[in-house]
Amino acid sequence: MNIALWLCLIAAPWARAGEAVKSLAEDQKSVAVTVYNNDLALVKDVRELKLPAGTGELRFMDVAARVIPATVRAKSLSAPGDFSVLEQNYEYDLINESRLLDKYVGKKVKLLKFNDYQDRKETVEAVLLSNNEGQVYKVGDEIYLGYPGLKVLPRLPDNLIAQPTLTWLYENRGRDSQRIEASYLTNGVSWSADYVLTLDRDAANADLSGWVTVDNKSGAAYQDAALKLVAGEVNRAAPEMDAMAKGMAFGALRAPMAPQFAEKALFEYHVYDLQRRTTIKDLQAKQISLLEAPGIKVAKELVVRGERQFFLGRIPDRERKAPVEAFVRLRNSRDNRLGSPLPAGTVRVYQRDYEGGLQFVGEDRIGHTPKDEELKLKVGESFDVTAERKQTDYRELTSRLRESAWEITLRNHKPAEAVVIVEEPVSGSWKVLESSHPYKKLDAFTIRFEVKVPKDGETKVAYRLRVGEE
Repeated sequence: MNIALWLCLIAAPWARAGEAVKSLAEDQKSVAVTVYNNDLALVKDVRELKLPAGTGELRFMDVAARVIPATVRAKSLSAPGDFSVLEQNYEYDLINESRLLDKYVGKKVKLLKFNDYQDRKETVEAVLLSNNEGQVYKVGDEIYLGYPGLKVLPRLPDNLIAQPTLTWLYENRGRDSQRIEASYLTNGVSWSADYVLTLDRDAANADLSGWVTVDNKSGAAYQDAALKLVAGEVNRAAPEMDAMAKGMAFGALRAPMAPQFAEKALFEYHVYDLQRRTTIKDLQAKQISLLEAPGIKVAKELVVRGERQFFLGRIPDRERKAPVEAFVRLRNSRDNRLGSPLPAGTVRVYQRDYEGGLQFVGEDRIGHTPKDEELKLKVGESFDVTAERKQTDYRELTSRLRESAWEITLRNHKPAEAVVIVEEPVSGSWKVLESSHPYKKLDAFTIRFEVKVPKDGETKVAYRLRVGEE
């Protein structure tokens, strides 16, 4: 909205005296916000109010613009027997330039134009014919498609409001002031976890720090709020069709500080309760430290993976390169200086270089991870360890039974020995007929070789496999 239009409207009365009790954020005594992973928050807003006895209207303002009306609930905390809600409404027909002009279609407005050459302003009276993809005015007997200058409206329409408002028709049987709590769910607030894993030079130990980011796009600010974060997949009922139509930077790690969040179980989820109050502004992303765990044990793994379809037919290429993926594994346990449930999030991995500086080496996303579970992070692909796969023989014994032979060449260009894991996923019933190296059957569909490759050398893994379709 332009400045002149706003100045023309600020003197307009919001409501007739005594029409309703209005409550603003200044009445707020406390606010609690519980944020979920799926763009959802529960808000509990407590305000101190003195309401007239009898039946009246309460306009509860400074609430979230994206409140879910069906979830709104109001109650008196101090005098629950005196206050009851007879009817509630959510008003969201908000003031903006387009909505204001919509209300004046077919009515007279003034158009204010400054004449720079004569240093004066000119006022023209017009009828607004349309506000659909631009304004159409009738000035005198002529039609104007748009008009230069400012639009001046005589008054603010009664059925527009400046901010989202919860309105209750209430019955009050008390005469003292009381604390009224409004609770509601709102969209537009979400949180996520981000972690920084800093490896030592040997990738045997690491420091882990975690942060949570609370992103507020709900249309309201929450001053000095009690904040809780819920980790887990909370089910939401799908809306009916007619309802749908309605429409990190990081620095050097310090000594571990006291945790800011207390973690507790709730139903099948975990709640992280911030042990202090915080202000969450509208259109703000706030980061809060979640954990710091120095000196945890980690292990690096190099893995070559096959594909199930390799074993069901001839491979046209005689040799094909196979990526050697680099992983970091760690256990979320107390004896590894962790042991608390870790919310889902992105883990960014760094390592110190030859000058001691930190360099980014990769990232991966983890799911919600309970205590005593293992995390396996894919960091990237090895530069100095390579793999080539060759199908050396293939036979179709029957229409449902095949036999193939394989050779996987592993080359290590590092100055130290490397251990490479070869994992072959197979389907159906299978049997290893021959093998140059020992293997493990990880599960019904995975063969695993653990192979040592000498520095500046190579190792060949050869085996023959018979696969039957089920």
